[in-house]
Amino acid sequence: MNPYILAILLFGLGLGTTITFASSHWLLAWMGLEMNTLAIIPLMAQHHHPRAVEATTKYFLTQAAAAATLLFASVTNAWLTGQWEIQQIMHPLPNTMITLALALKIGLAPLHAWLPEVLQGLDLTTGLILSTWQKLAPFALILQIQPSNSALLIILGLTSALVGGWGGLNQTQLRKILAYSSIAHLGWMILVLQFSPSITLLTLLTYFIMTFSTFLVFKLNNATNINTLATSWTKAPALTALTPLILLSLGGLPPLTGFMPKWLILQELTKQGLSPTATLAALSALLSLYFYLRLSYAMALTISPNNLTGTTPWRLPSVQLTCPLAASTAMTICLLPLTPAVSALLTS
Repeated sequence: MNPYILAILLFGLGLGTTITFASSHWLLAWMGLEMNTLAIIPLMAQHHHPRAVEATTKYFLTQAAAAATLLFASVTNAWLTGQWEIQQIMHPLPNTMITLALALKIGLAPLHAWLPEVLQGLDLTTGLILSTWQKLAPFALILQIQPSNSALLIILGLTSALVGGWGGLNQTQLRKILAYSSIAHLGWMILVLQFSPSITLLTLLTYFIMTFSTFLVFKLNNATNINTLATSWTKAPALTALTPLILLSLGGLPPLTGFMPKWLILQELTKQGLSPTATLAALSALLSLYFYLRLSYAMALTISPNNLTGTTPWRLPSVQLTCPLAASTAMTICLLPLTPAVSALLTS
């Protein structure tokens, strides 16, 4: 892609998110979300492959449906209450409609069906943008409206955590596994949103760091399915030794960074008297942990079959910058000791 066009598209992505962050009026927030969607579409379709074009079309249709629902709900709210302010969503009908529209935007279950299919059709770099940056603007709106329907949020959160764990069990494609991982993590964030928005933001930040590391590892190994992972030991043995730790951090095992947000969320849910919800969420994390362990096993403990089609990746030098990967991997593995400081910040 022409670097000037790429720069304009990335600027559009940044500007759309910033407009949504800064807006207090529903029309402006909607405009920011639309800019975001329109800026990423050329990035998604840049390879002109039928799978990429199909993924782009699915993405465009779901995002357009969500944006239309959001606009309809905000107009309904203005009609019922005379308010266009984001913080002034008092009526339960527009509040619920906006919550569901934003859930469709970020891919929360049961409105998640588009996410694995879209991510599977993209290259890993665009997939990383879709899994991280594209979640920011809708999340900012969900945090601002503080949905009044608490039961809806708990249902969305639990369903996403369970579907994210269950859906990834039988997958062999890495991008689909990462999509289900994204759905499960978003479920955890939505569960605790109404009780502690600061823990939600912490979870979002740690999810971004861990997902960034995982995508960069797969990109370095040029891997899109589980079998290809087995060839990585010949190309980057040190990274192959560290990758199971990154994946287990995504699964939320101590003593890795990913354990911190899950621990704080379960603690907060128990404090609020939602022990059954916390138990179900913890059990859903076991489902996710199974497929992370499967990836770890394929990568670190198996040697690839010799008849892998395509190029022999270990003969090709990598052109990817490894400094961002080193920094994000260090953060993915080593930040758990900061938990007391983080807890003190969250409670102050």
